[in-house]
Amino acid sequence: MAKNAIRSILIVGGGTAGWMTANLLATRLRRLPIEITLVESPDIRTVGVGEATVPAIRDYFKAIGVTEFEVMRATQGTVKLGIEFQDWARPGERFFHPFGRYGVDAFAVPFHQFWLKRRMAGDETPLSAYCLATEAASRGLVLLPPDQPANDLGVFDWAIHFDAGLFARFLSRRARDDLGVRHVEGTIAGVNRDGETGRIASVTLEGGAELAADLFVDCSGFRSLLLGQALDVPYEDWTHLLPCDRAVAVPCTHGEELAPFTRSTALSAGWQWRIPLQHRVGNGYVYSSRHISDDEATATLLSRLEGETLAEPNMLRFRTGHRQRLWEKNCVAVGLAAGFLEPLESTSITLIQSAVERLLDHFPDRDFDPSLADEFNRITRLEYARIRDFLLLHYWANRREGEAMWDECRALELPETLAARIRAFTGGGKLPRFEWDSFQSPSWLSMYAGFDIWPPRHDPLADQLTVEELGASFAKMREAIGRAAALAVPHARFIAENCAAPAAPHDHGRVPAHSA
Repeated sequence: MAKNAIRSILIVGGGTAGWMTANLLATRLRRLPIEITLVESPDIRTVGVGEATVPAIRDYFKAIGVTEFEVMRATQGTVKLGIEFQDWARPGERFFHPFGRYGVDAFAVPFHQFWLKRRMAGDETPLSAYCLATEAASRGLVLLPPDQPANDLGVFDWAIHFDAGLFARFLSRRARDDLGVRHVEGTIAGVNRDGETGRIASVTLEGGAELAADLFVDCSGFRSLLLGQALDVPYEDWTHLLPCDRAVAVPCTHGEELAPFTRSTALSAGWQWRIPLQHRVGNGYVYSSRHISDDEATATLLSRLEGETLAEPNMLRFRTGHRQRLWEKNCVAVGLAAGFLEPLESTSITLIQSAVERLLDHFPDRDFDPSLADEFNRITRLEYARIRDFLLLHYWANRREGEAMWDECRALELPETLAARIRAFTGGGKLPRFEWDSFQSPSWLSMYAGFDIWPPRHDPLADQLTVEELGASFAKMREAIGRAAALAVPHARFIAENCAAPAAPHDHGRVPAHSA
């Protein structure tokens, strides 16, 4: 190794962020003599958000050498084909955001432009009828995408739901037992900085022990013990754009069939999540404290549970946004220590994953060339802003008239980045792609379709096919989707046959395989 090479990394904090970081760093750096230590306090409870994921999580599993089914068995995991949105557009209406494409493009013209042409000719078939993932999810069925789909109708993806606590425990065992990560239990009493460089030199634990390192990764949660407190990096607050600032969560037993999707239901002052696991259902109410009290929010959530509560409600306060710099000196923040975007589109774990991957892409030596941190920070700020805009579209596009929070959201002055996207679509059905977009064109199209936002015209290039030709082609697409969906199996059966978790004593919340 070069004389200035990094030789030690200290990860401050456990939970999902800490142990995801430890596993990926230890896997990717295993051929280098770098000692990786994780320190966590047994007295500090982790937040435990992020029980739903997006398909990128499967890339993470592959990177650390585990399989999806291995993780699902260890974490009571289930399949996620997308998110169902209830009552967002208007009370009583629902739509689905799938991990999949719509229809088949032709002549380099996106499918939705042809669909718009048929719609303007009087065809009332919804766009969702041309997505295999949506069709399967709506029927409670699961199938995995083929390795080589015959055409774009077979192009879709999937993610998983899991118990975040069990996931952290799974990663902890693997990091310690298989990857050689050193684990220290202790509460940090102080952070010590080098008087000359200002970098972090070590942390002191209660009892006096000191842990030194070359590179520090702050996974200390909302406290942001290193980046926020010790290095005093300011926080960029986006609460004026995304109104929800609190959440209450509680698990319950199953009362419905095991759906292969997350459900988000709009309520008067926010929205409720439903995340089905093998052994229980995760529920939460994400809300604006300006529009409902904590007690009212808790009572509302408890009144809407489908089964028996399995724990006391857990309260969470947050500020949407991120630290102005995510890498400062020799410290990189990951997870909640870096920032927070509410779990509406399950991006919490994605942001952990991408941060660690980005650190590896810009891995420093002990000189810590500022250009590495500058580029890391530039990309990460873009990533947060792109996700923020996608989440903001959900709120701004609502039609829940007469409710204070929702009325305020429709009146928001949008960031120009989001306003430009909306203009491009409402003007000509265009779906521009920006640098470091986390959500691609089909996701944006799902939102516009769900909120019934359409341009007044179709792309002139869609006139390469007549309305009649499109009608015949569209009918074949729907038939193909029906044939593919017929090969799917009920979600609970899929779990039982592939990745059922070992039964635990008194596991009365589990859905049996025959329930679906």
